[in-house]
Amino acid sequence: MGLMNTVKRCSVGINAATGLSSIFSSNGSSFCLPSKFIRQTYATSHSHTTNVPPKEAQVVICGSGAVANSIAYHLVQSGWKDVVVLEQHSIGQGTSLFGSGTLGLFKPSAERNLISYSIKLYQSLQDHGYNIDLKRCGSLNLAQTKDRLIALKRRVAYSLPKGLQCEVVTPAEIRNLHPLLRTEGLEGGVWVPDDATASSSAVCLALADLARQGGANYIEGCRVEWVLTENSKVKGVQTNLGNMDCQYFVNCAGMWARQLGQQCSTKVKIPVNPAEHFYATTRAIPSITSSSQHGLPTIRDYDSHVYMREWIDPESKGIGLLVGGFENEAKPLIFNNFSDTWKEGLPPDWDHFGPMWEKAVHRMPCLAEAGRPQLINWPDNFTPDGRWILGETSEVGNYFVGVGLNGNALQGAGGVGRAIAEWIISGEPPRGDLLPFDVRRFTDLHNNAHYLRQRTKEVVGRHYSILYPLQTEFKYARKLRCSPLYSVLETRGAVFGVRMGFERALYFDTSYTRGDPLPQMPQGTFGKPKFFDYMREEYVACREGVGIIDMSSFAKFEIKSQLWQERQSAGHEVVSYLQHLCSNDVNIPVGGIAHTGMQNERGGYENDCMLVRQADNCYYMVSPTNQQTRILSWMRRHLPADNSVGLSDVTSMHTVLNVVGPKARELMSEMSNTDMHLMPFTYKKVNVGYASDVMVMAFTNTGEAGYSLYIPSEYALHVYDRLMKVGRDYGVRDVGYITLRFLRIEKFIPFWAEELDCVTTPYEVGRGYKVKLDKEEYFIGKHALQRQKETGVRRRLVLFTLDDFDADQEVWPWGGEPIYRDGQFVGSVTSVGYGFTVDKMVCLGFVRHPSSGKGSPPAPITADFINAKGVKYEVDIAGKRVLARPHLHPPLLYPSSSAHDSSKEYADGGLRYRPKVRGEAVVSARSIHTDCDILNELTS
Repeated sequence: MGLMNTVKRCSVGINAATGLSSIFSSNGSSFCLPSKFIRQTYATSHSHTTNVPPKEAQVVICGSGAVANSIAYHLVQSGWKDVVVLEQHSIGQGTSLFGSGTLGLFKPSAERNLISYSIKLYQSLQDHGYNIDLKRCGSLNLAQTKDRLIALKRRVAYSLPKGLQCEVVTPAEIRNLHPLLRTEGLEGGVWVPDDATASSSAVCLALADLARQGGANYIEGCRVEWVLTENSKVKGVQTNLGNMDCQYFVNCAGMWARQLGQQCSTKVKIPVNPAEHFYATTRAIPSITSSSQHGLPTIRDYDSHVYMREWIDPESKGIGLLVGGFENEAKPLIFNNFSDTWKEGLPPDWDHFGPMWEKAVHRMPCLAEAGRPQLINWPDNFTPDGRWILGETSEVGNYFVGVGLNGNALQGAGGVGRAIAEWIISGEPPRGDLLPFDVRRFTDLHNNAHYLRQRTKEVVGRHYSILYPLQTEFKYARKLRCSPLYSVLETRGAVFGVRMGFERALYFDTSYTRGDPLPQMPQGTFGKPKFFDYMREEYVACREGVGIIDMSSFAKFEIKSQLWQERQSAGHEVVSYLQHLCSNDVNIPVGGIAHTGMQNERGGYENDCMLVRQADNCYYMVSPTNQQTRILSWMRRHLPADNSVGLSDVTSMHTVLNVVGPKARELMSEMSNTDMHLMPFTYKKVNVGYASDVMVMAFTNTGEAGYSLYIPSEYALHVYDRLMKVGRDYGVRDVGYITLRFLRIEKFIPFWAEELDCVTTPYEVGRGYKVKLDKEEYFIGKHALQRQKETGVRRRLVLFTLDDFDADQEVWPWGGEPIYRDGQFVGSVTSVGYGFTVDKMVCLGFVRHPSSGKGSPPAPITADFINAKGVKYEVDIAGKRVLARPHLHPPLLYPSSSAHDSSKEYADGGLRYRPKVRGEAVVSARSIHTDCDILNELTS
């Protein structure tokens, strides 16, 4: 059966009254097309395929793979008919030809939401006559080790209450579900009945068919040579068949996407790189055919890095197997070596695939009956962090991207296509759970070709690896963005992790002796980390002495009125600009610091930042590390058209050290030879040692007493050296990011991209007091926040302590765990840390009313609802429910564990920090408690 005939239409679902037929749409309603279209076959719908591009179009999509066709389909079904799809070869002739066709729902929530929609869409295609070979065969996800089984149980725990049918099964139950599997050596597994398989190429062509019928114009043999821009927005495209004006451009060029990003008036970074990707197909296997009355489930043997699914032998039409893998070390490809004959240029490599095949034969012995299979080696696209890439780019407005689906474009194509179409139509991300996939999460570093090839080696295998929370770091493409202190910290036992390409000390191994092999992250665990005791030492330094934390990875910007002297405006332009963006009042005195959110029109967070007013016309902004590209793009698009305000990224200009602890003031006073008594949220420039112009700010990122030092980078080594030498008398110690994270969590400080995102509002996280609805200037999101303040929040961030939890022996919560209130699912844990002061696990999580999402309007969440007497809260940790106590305020934090008495509380369960004063060593109790929720940082 040829590709052009694999998709057929039949006249089904005709509405007698309207003459329309319907198919599943993005919002669950029906997408109607005239019945004359329904009766057309795939071949006749080529009337919408030409080789002559129009002079203009509203949207131009480059590429015609599954994602591109999904975007076109969802645009036309939303009424956007002026869509042109450009394909350099023929429709669906890219990597969509070679997809494995597996559709797996057993994923993290953000991915699962998009995949779930994809499967519903594909089911509707099949129900309406498209022959896409969709089979709801289910899947078995296997565990060979206890840790793998814990990982699977954690995912089951947070998937079940969100609607995914899945259950943990024993080896005996696995054998019943798949009689041909060898179950020896298995600890167990998870059965997911709704997983499916489908023909990747058939789905691709079906979506193209529907898009054409809805009005999209497909042009084959048309290669995009350049993307034209004007005023930093898309203006048009230059192709081998002529130029075309357009308002929106969508890069779905797959393996060619990164190269196409460079072919633009303003270069666009799209960090993807192809790798050789393998699967083998067998001839018909008699023992499978006799067992397949209802179809065998897909097998994912993660610890062997292989998957297996049924496969129709095209010669005998009997049932064989398709066996693929995500190997530990992949073979990245050099894109420049590609030619138009790429599909013929990748020879089978049995030396590479052979070990995975042997493991597959061990797990399913009947594979030996098939003889030597046919090995397919095709290039597929992977991203440097293993997550999809979608959304509007930071460099060019209205330039969208949908690429990097990491070896299985079919799986996410339906949901990704809908999300991008909605983003184009609305002008902003439609949901907060798209943040992990946002193309703006990268810097120029990530688009470096050598970096991408190195990272691709390991990112393929990570799809099947156990990723221990906070303990699994990349090994390739490291030591690229480093603080000036990196080498010194390395000699002091630092174990590094990477965030936004920046090396950051996670913790310090104090047993390390210079000259020994450098300390490495130990084998991960789902329980108490093996470096826990080092973290406790770091905590003690921050609470009783002085801790030094290198925070240089934070994104830093200068915002300045550029024409203030000529206009004699006293810098009012920059104030007006920031007042429009910020929900807090940032018209503060010079020398002041404001903590503020920047909201979108829905009231959700676009940024969480500190603004330091350095002069009448100049502010210095500090934002979370992962916001470096994203927030710069968002703020640039709101700059005044008259160029009166300038915005510069100055991240590398300053090295940042937090000097934390009750003795910080004494140490800094000695270092600077000046009285370091500062009012909270103010700063001044001082000399530290021999270094001049060090900005000393009266806050820390831990919520503890102390200071943030913004040091000109050329002085960083000197200042650090002096701090460590002079600080010996004050109990100084290096402190890593994981201890910082735990300190913040026990003080109820939310994190960017964990608690704070584009749908979360300040009122939902207890920051309503930082929203100034009465300030004179209108700010973005004001109306939405006014409405929410009047009507109440529908969810609320709550701190939970696990009072009866053995942190030494039990599996820890790490984030994502479901929260139950009197047995009803009410929310999920977002971030977790060990509270050293309270000596308990501490979880942050959002709580909703249990009736929300069940047809009735969401009920407001109040303090009375959360703290109601007699209710029982539980957190489900890998299938075990643990009692949890809710708090709307931080726990009681005494200065040291020896002074702690956990029996003392206030009536509402909210407790207050009482600092130990050592000769006025503490900056201010207010800076610790009232305003401790300062800058937020993505750490997982």
